[in-house]
Amino acid sequence: MNHNKSGFSAIVERETGLHRGLSSGQMSMIAIGGAVGTGLFLGSGFAIGFAGPSVLVSYAIGALIAMLLIGCLAEMTVAHPTSGSFGSYAEHYVGPWAGFSVRYSYWSSIVLAVGTEVTAVALYMQYWFPGTPAWLWIVLFSACLILVNAMSVNIFGNVEYLFSTIKIAAIVLFILLGAYMVYAAPEGSPIGFKNYVGDRGFFPHGSSGMWAGVIVSIFSYLGIEMVAVAAGEARDPQQAITGAFRATMLRLVVFYMLTLGLMLAIVPWAAAGGGNSPFVMAMQALHIPGAAGVINFVILVAALSSMNSQLYITTRTMFSLSRAGQAPKRFGMLSKRGVPVAALMLSCVGIALATVLSVLFPDGSFMLMMAISMFGAMFTWMMIFVTHYFFRRSWTREGHAPLPFRIWAFPWLTMLGAGLMLAIMVTTAFTKEFAMTLMTGLPFMLALSVMYFFWYRKR
Repeated sequence: MNHNKSGFSAIVERETGLHRGLSSGQMSMIAIGGAVGTGLFLGSGFAIGFAGPSVLVSYAIGALIAMLLIGCLAEMTVAHPTSGSFGSYAEHYVGPWAGFSVRYSYWSSIVLAVGTEVTAVALYMQYWFPGTPAWLWIVLFSACLILVNAMSVNIFGNVEYLFSTIKIAAIVLFILLGAYMVYAAPEGSPIGFKNYVGDRGFFPHGSSGMWAGVIVSIFSYLGIEMVAVAAGEARDPQQAITGAFRATMLRLVVFYMLTLGLMLAIVPWAAAGGGNSPFVMAMQALHIPGAAGVINFVILVAALSSMNSQLYITTRTMFSLSRAGQAPKRFGMLSKRGVPVAALMLSCVGIALATVLSVLFPDGSFMLMMAISMFGAMFTWMMIFVTHYFFRRSWTREGHAPLPFRIWAFPWLTMLGAGLMLAIMVTTAFTKEFAMTLMTGLPFMLALSVMYFFWYRKR
C-alpha cells in the first residue's frame, strides 16, 4: 500500500524549491486568465465561420469535455499537488514514457499558444495604429511580460489577477448590455434570436461544420488545466484547488455560452465568422460611441493575460522536465526569488516563431500558429483522461483512504472524455484549416519517442 505514496513523494521531493505564494483567488484567476483569451475573443470568429449558429452546440460539447477534464484533474491534484501536475501523474501511473511525452507535448503546445496570443496582440494594435509592423508590438509586449514572470510568483499572481478582473468585468458588462439590446430590440430590427435561423438555418454547414467548430472550442477552453500546474505554488493546495476548479468551470461555461449566444443574436453569423473579433463587431452594431475601442482594449488585455499565464505554465513544465532528468539541468535551477529563469527564457521560443511568421505570412499567421499548437494540447487532454483511469484503479487497488474529491460514474465519464478527444484529433485531418495539426504533431511525437527511448530511458 505504501509503495504508491513513497513512489510519488520522490517526484514531489525533486520538484521542491518553488515558493508557495498563490491564494485560492489568484489560482482561479490564473485558470480564467489562461482560458478566457484569444480563443473566445478572436477564435470564436473562426468557429462561427465553420458552424454558423450551431457553434453554440460546438462550444457546449467543448464545455462538456472541459468539465470532465477538470473533474479528473481536480481528483488527482487534491491527492498530489505538485508543479509537475499531469506530467508527473502520467509518469507515475502510466509510465515514464507517458510522463516524458505529456510534459514535452504540453510544453511545446503552450509555447506555441504564447505565439498565437502575441500574434493576436499585434492584430489588435492595428485597430489604433493601422499599418504598423506586427513584429514591433510582438517584441514590445513580450519584453514586458517576460519581466513580470522573471520577478516573482507573487508579482505574476497580482498582475494576472488584475488582467483577469478587467476581462471578467468587461464580459459581464457585455452580457448585460447585449441582453438589454436583444430584449429591447424593436420589431423589424436586425438584432434578435431570429438571427439563429435566418440565414440557412441553425446548421448552415451541417453537422460536420458544427463538429469542426468543436476543434476551435477546445482551443478556446485550453488553459483550464493550468490551475493544476499552479497547485505546486498554492498556499493551501487542497482548499485552493477544489475552490478554483469549481469557480473556473462555472464562470467559463457561463461566459462562453452567454457571450456567444448574445453575439449571434446581435451580429448575423455570416458577418461574425472570420478574422475579425466578433466582440468588436457586436459593439459596433450596438452603436455606442467609443465602445468598439474599449472592447478592443479589453481583448488586448485578454490576450496579454493569457500570454502571461502561458509563460508561467511553460516555465513550470520545463522546470519539472529538468528536475526529472529529462531536460538540461540549468532549466531546473531557481533564482533567489524562486523563479526558474532559464526555463522562462527557453519558453520564449513561441514568441520568436510568431515574430518570424508575422513577417512571412502577415495574413494567415494566427490560424497557422493555432493549427500547429493544437496537437500537443489535444494529446495532453486525452492523456489526462487516460492517466485518471490508471490513477483511480491504482488508488482503489492499493487500499488508500477515500479521495476527498471524486468525479461521478467512473470509469464511464473518464472513457467518454478520452474517446471524444481522440475523435476530435482524428477530425483535424479532414479539416483544411487544421491539416497542419496532425502533419506536424505526429512526426513530433515520433521524434519525442525516439529521443526518449535512445537517450533518456538509458539514464
